[in-house]
Amino acid sequence: MTSSVLLLIIVCITVLSFLFEQTLEWINIRNQRQEIPEEVASVYNKEKYLRSLEYHRDQTRFGFLSSGFSFVVSLLMLVLEGFGWVDSLLRPMLSNTILLSLVFFGVIGFASDVISLPFQWYGTFVIEEKYGFNKTTIKTFITDKLKGYVLGAIIGGGLFTLFMLLIQWLGQNFWIWFGIIASLFILFINMFYTSLILPLFNKLTPLGEGELKDAISTFAHKVNFPLDNIFVIDGSKRSAKANAFFSGLGKKKKIVLYDTLMNNHTTEELVAVLAHEVGHFKKKHIIWGYVLSVVQVFFTLWILSLMILNENLSLALGGTQLTIHLNLIAFGILFSPISGVTGLLTAMLSRKNEFEADAYAKINFDGNALAGALKKLSVDTLSNLFPHPVYVFFHYSHPPLLQRLAALRRE
Repeated sequence: MTSSVLLLIIVCITVLSFLFEQTLEWINIRNQRQEIPEEVASVYNKEKYLRSLEYHRDQTRFGFLSSGFSFVVSLLMLVLEGFGWVDSLLRPMLSNTILLSLVFFGVIGFASDVISLPFQWYGTFVIEEKYGFNKTTIKTFITDKLKGYVLGAIIGGGLFTLFMLLIQWLGQNFWIWFGIIASLFILFINMFYTSLILPLFNKLTPLGEGELKDAISTFAHKVNFPLDNIFVIDGSKRSAKANAFFSGLGKKKKIVLYDTLMNNHTTEELVAVLAHEVGHFKKKHIIWGYVLSVVQVFFTLWILSLMILNENLSLALGGTQLTIHLNLIAFGILFSPISGVTGLLTAMLSRKNEFEADAYAKINFDGNALAGALKKLSVDTLSNLFPHPVYVFFHYSHPPLLQRLAALRRE
């Protein structure tokens, strides 16, 4: 396949993907309804509900603008051979292939982040601020950026260097060994994210003695959940939105509660939320999720190995010779329809798992308490109560609130 044909395919995929996503956003926002569902009428007053509709309209309009801008920039980079131009600027200064690729992605990534910075700023300090969610200070915003750059350079740079070395040593067979490295890295992150990565951005404090800790410990003992420690994270440092999760794949698990979650829920509701998380562990969703991610990694790398040394891919993006970093960009676009299908299947599995975890919490703790917690979380985050079914099918990793409440009533 010639470079011109490959470029045409790449441009077509980019355009069609953009149009498809914008169509989904449009039908989703058109699905809004003015009436408050009976299931949440007790916790949603009319003013709050109308505000949630306004919040999603603002988000969608802003999304059209920001994604449209990104689309135009990406399209121009493709048709005007912008990626090849950046490569031609850097190549005379960097003779080492690996260093050239590292600097290339560093320049592209930094430029992309700078260009999108006004949109990130507006989303955080205007839209989220308008609806009372933003708690991020300018200092935290900047600090997070700098930490992200450093962490990306260390971790991303290290993994990419190994990736390039394996290609130099093994050619197309690189994918097997890099798949093993990537799988071990994912396992490492799953096990130590809370201990090593999260503290770089947030403060974790052990939950103090009291009613909540006793209730959590009692439930964990009852269901034989190997609880190691309970932490409170300062989520309110950045947002008023709440969450909870546990980490670890070994015998000991760490539960992490957002301080915003603790401030707005009763002890029973908090334990119900954690019972849901424990349900994921008991149903082996975490293990199977890891296995599927490893399968996906190997599959993606295998497809990549068939294309990584194709010179025409580099020429399609404006390069003058076979260039690994240009081929990676081309591959990312060409592979996106396949990754879209795998992402769709993953989202379907995730929604099924959420129903199962809800059912576990109902059977082993209290379905009414979980329903109450879900309703409060929906109100506090101004969630969309009527997402379009097609939008849910393609994008939701969790079932919509009304479906979860209905399932809790049935089981």
